[in-house]
Amino acid sequence: MTSGWWTEVPEGPGGSGSGPRTGRDPGSLTLGAEEEYLLVDPVSRRLRPDAEKVVAEAAAELGGRVTRELTRYQVEVRTEPHRDLAAFAEELRSLRRAVARAAARHGLAAVSSGTPVLAQPAPTPFSEGARYARSVAEFGALDDEQSVCACHVHIGIADQELALRVSNHLRARLPVLVALAANSPFWQGRDTRYAGWRTITWARWPAAGPPPYLASRAHFEDLVAELTATGAIMDRSGLYWDVRPSHHVPTLEVRAADAASSVEDAVLLAALVRSSVATALADIEAGKAAFRPSDELLRAAYWRAARDGLSGAGVDLRTGRLAPAPVLVERFLDGLRPDVLRHDDMAAIRAGWARLRAHGNGADRQRAAHRARGRLTDVVDHLIRATTAARPESQGGT
Repeated sequence: MTSGWWTEVPEGPGGSGSGPRTGRDPGSLTLGAEEEYLLVDPVSRRLRPDAEKVVAEAAAELGGRVTRELTRYQVEVRTEPHRDLAAFAEELRSLRRAVARAAARHGLAAVSSGTPVLAQPAPTPFSEGARYARSVAEFGALDDEQSVCACHVHIGIADQELALRVSNHLRARLPVLVALAANSPFWQGRDTRYAGWRTITWARWPAAGPPPYLASRAHFEDLVAELTATGAIMDRSGLYWDVRPSHHVPTLEVRAADAASSVEDAVLLAALVRSSVATALADIEAGKAAFRPSDELLRAAYWRAARDGLSGAGVDLRTGRLAPAPVLVERFLDGLRPDVLRHDDMAAIRAGWARLRAHGNGADRQRAAHRARGRLTDVVDHLIRATTAARPESQGGT
């Protein structure tokens, strides 16, 4: 991501974007997203290490909104900031189609999945660059297993102290987001028995997963300094917590979700994140303290959300007991403050949740595609279609 990504966009009647905000007015919150895609051969359905060619091709249309990632299997795109959710959705569709066209010109296809479905060859081909080379030297086999893709949602909050307070309020909501967004059941050609395997493999990093409770900005800065001094992170950008203040743009970044197979899933995630941030801001303004589950229980809730997704049980952080995942989602939604939420966000949330209840999340739909004939190549085909589909997927991606 370049420092110019989150640019000032003039406000005006009907405008879709806005520049950076302090975030104190929940109705003014801007949102944007970064999505990561995998490149596959549409015949063999296996990963292809041709990201540099595809990025160069797509950049002719997208400019700086498309870039490389750690491995040469991955392409990353980023939206502009938006206030209007429909405009955000349309830009996501446009970005996905542009990457798909660029990939097709090189005999490839793009898929949006948290993990590759089929086994990938070893060793992992890494992108060129001093930072990537340093990461491989420092972290070794951790990098070898990072052909994984996420959807990162950015909410415009320029005040870092405020962003950290919002992070404290979001911590307990993260396991439900992990379950809703789970889209990585397959890894190295097998079913992992997890809905969100990316969450599990990503948690191996020394500064990843749910963020700690942050008492102040000074506390945050001390932690960053300590983690850097120990080599756990190379610098501030290596802080991989699932909520973090961006180190170079005025946003709070929520990183808990797998790459979404469909635009509709990504829009639901963005609406939930913005609504959660708006609720947190209102609670902070009202002097309401953040609910603070123990670190141990929060990690257990993460593990259970990644394992079961929406198809099993999750951890109720208030009681420490299991509850059906859909019940926990309903409680999540009940906890959003309707007085501060945007109408388009609530409409997207209602429609998106109804669709997931009927057809499952991304992991459920990947498995449905596999059950039809028992072929993992059918899962890849499903993902290719879903990534650029013009309308929501049905069960099994048909």
